[in-house]
Amino acid sequence: MKNNRIALKLGFIIIAVFLIVLVFLGLTIGRLFTSFYFDRMQTENEELGSHFAVMAQSDSTSGEMMKTFAEFSNVSIFNVNAKSEVILHSGTHDSSDRNMIRSADLDRIFAGEKVNYIYTGPSGIRYFVSGQPIYEQDAVTSALYVMSSTEKMEQSLLAARNPLILSGIGAFLLALGITWIIAQYLSRPLLIMQQATRKIAAGDLETRLDMKSKDELGSLAQAINDLAADLQRYRDTRQEFLANISHELRTPITYLEGYTQVLRQELYETAEEKNKYLEIIHDEALRLRHLVEDLFDLAKMEEGKINLQLDGVNMSDLTQQVVRKAELKSIEKGLNLKYNETGTMRQIHADKKRMEQIILNLLENAVRYTEKGEINVSLTYTSSAVLLVVEDSGMGIPEDELPYIFERFYRVEKSRSRQYGGTGLGLSIVKKLVELQGGQITVTSQVNQGTRFEIQFIRQPSCQEAGE
Repeated sequence: MKNNRIALKLGFIIIAVFLIVLVFLGLTIGRLFTSFYFDRMQTENEELGSHFAVMAQSDSTSGEMMKTFAEFSNVSIFNVNAKSEVILHSGTHDSSDRNMIRSADLDRIFAGEKVNYIYTGPSGIRYFVSGQPIYEQDAVTSALYVMSSTEKMEQSLLAARNPLILSGIGAFLLALGITWIIAQYLSRPLLIMQQATRKIAAGDLETRLDMKSKDELGSLAQAINDLAADLQRYRDTRQEFLANISHELRTPITYLEGYTQVLRQELYETAEEKNKYLEIIHDEALRLRHLVEDLFDLAKMEEGKINLQLDGVNMSDLTQQVVRKAELKSIEKGLNLKYNETGTMRQIHADKKRMEQIILNLLENAVRYTEKGEINVSLTYTSSAVLLVVEDSGMGIPEDELPYIFERFYRVEKSRSRQYGGTGLGLSIVKKLVELQGGQITVTSQVNQGTRFEIQFIRQPSCQEAGE
């Protein structure tokens, strides 16, 4: 996977977040260690100061003993009088350095308070300084300063900080490797999808993604597969549409051209034969006109430019009228065409001409694909809807082809299309017209048992009914 910019971006984000967390955690741990050592040494230094103050107040303790104890405790002590003069000094700190003796602190000590602070000597070494009063007969006679170097504490902190830094570097390198693996793992499906979509865009519509995950990536892969299938279906339908329209136009044109040539050259023997040719020319001209009209209507419907004259339509009268028109063809084929009506007749808000076209197309389709038996047309009224059913006992439609029967030029019996006639646009026009008028059409079918079309229109109550 070259130029995997998704993995780089994803990895950079993960590493950046991890690095921020790691630095914050390191600083927090370092601060905790520093605070722990600082508090501990400050407490120890204050306790030593208190101990030295007790020793200084004792009559049995000599100055030499205090010096020895100070050297043993590895601290420096300064015993200072009220005039800031050093009475006693012991320890490694230079006795000439008196900067840690500040007048404000000295006043507080002689007032009976204790002071604690950090002092940095001339050499740069830092000290914990604890100042405490020395009493004699309940009066403060001097101040005792105890100085403890922070050097050992800083060495201990450094010793503890180095393993933390090494651990942090190790954790960062480990996270870097894990992040690379995670980024590659997460970005690989996206790259596969990218390659698949490029193939689809280039025209390879058979491309499919094989991802079984149930997460968002799996849903996206399935959406790409669905898109590819839809595009493939659209391409195949378009090619079939072009082939069908060419065939449907070529056939009547061939008949018209051939028979007009026969009539023009007077290649007929009798007037009866001439009339037969004229009838064929007339039928093919009607067929061509119907095809062009259907294509024109379908194009206007898909563009949303068809005009509907919506008004109150008496479905009972309209349906019976269309049934009477289809009776002649059904009688010629020996079919029994029945009409049934249930409920109280109610009008619907629709285009009468287009409603007639819908019912007539369904009836002609039923008659065309039914060889024997009967065709039932039923109209059912309810308080909220009108249901129209056209059911035949014809050849039926295979279940896997039902989703496509409303597509343009789709025929179940493609090899017998010329035998059954029609333009292949009737059901597509029916579906468009039903939906444009706010209805729903469904179809159920079984092979060799028949097909059932149901059209339902939600009835809008009239002003009079609404007032009631």
